[in-house]
Amino acid sequence: MGDMTNTQTVDSKRVLLAAPRGYCAGVDRAVVTVEKALDLYGPPVYVRKEIVHNKHVVTTLEKRGAIFVDETDEVPEGATVIFSAHGVAPVVHEEAKALNLKTIDATCPLVTKVHREAKRFAADDFDILLIGHEGHEEVVGTSGEAPEHIVLVQSPDHVEQVQVRDPDKVVWLSQTTLSVDETMETVRRLREKFPKLQDPPSDDICYATQNRQLAVKQMAPETDLMIVVGSRNSSNSVRLVEVAIEHGAKAGHLVDYADEIDESWLQGVTTVGVTSGASVPEVLVRDVLEYLAERGYQDVRPIVAAEESLLFALPNELRRDLKARNGSDADQVRHDAGSLH
Repeated sequence: MGDMTNTQTVDSKRVLLAAPRGYCAGVDRAVVTVEKALDLYGPPVYVRKEIVHNKHVVTTLEKRGAIFVDETDEVPEGATVIFSAHGVAPVVHEEAKALNLKTIDATCPLVTKVHREAKRFAADDFDILLIGHEGHEEVVGTSGEAPEHIVLVQSPDHVEQVQVRDPDKVVWLSQTTLSVDETMETVRRLREKFPKLQDPPSDDICYATQNRQLAVKQMAPETDLMIVVGSRNSSNSVRLVEVAIEHGAKAGHLVDYADEIDESWLQGVTTVGVTSGASVPEVLVRDVLEYLAERGYQDVRPIVAAEESLLFALPNELRRDLKARNGSDADQVRHDAGSLH
């Protein structure tokens, strides 16, 4: 009987694997932008801030010759600099122009959309309630488009402190990587306070963030342990752990690499959920699945919440130079055999 019990325990171990997970179109575009810039111009290529919030991606690109800097004035005059997927404020473009830098803007098009919305509503003299996290690069960039008009709202509990000039001319925008549920709760409370609050023309939280959270919500009630692969400075990855716990997972942890998993987390665990943030290459997820398989979790079942097929063209500056150099398909975003893909 003892052997049978052990066999049943081993056989019942399983992994629920989220789909979609990992790279979104904006991250894919940003990473390939750096890779192709290195191929085209040769190292070093400077990148302002982390191109995406993932330790493995940044380290890999550094080995290829990318140099990551915090501020524009750290880039040598006349050099090439790439702006990260999170976007930058107009003042950063001005700084780059003053240093005669060659700029390539890898801002995610969905973040660019929020920037345009901020400029448009500011031109119409609205107060813009920007839901997001203070200090996050995306929030800094969006705020820089209309600093006199933007009021940051960090959470539902922050709403009661919000003051505006005219309650009849108020609109909300949001950081693209937030928890959908928490953002909607923040909006609900804002609308209670400001009944004339206007919505953005289209949803600001990006499709990839929503889809990854949706998969986690579906998995969480059956999950004893949720492992989210992602870096701690990745807002959307951190949110996935929170969403898992909120929707029924008994425990949840964020790891950059499989070797960060603590084996004690698996004690008494039958079902492990696995997903990854939108800036995480799939190789890191495979390492986690291998780690789990070696410990008896060989039954992997996909949980498909949505299908994704969106691709973004590379930045115009890079496409132009690629075409001038070799006439290649400058619209191609994905590498055929890149180490980060």
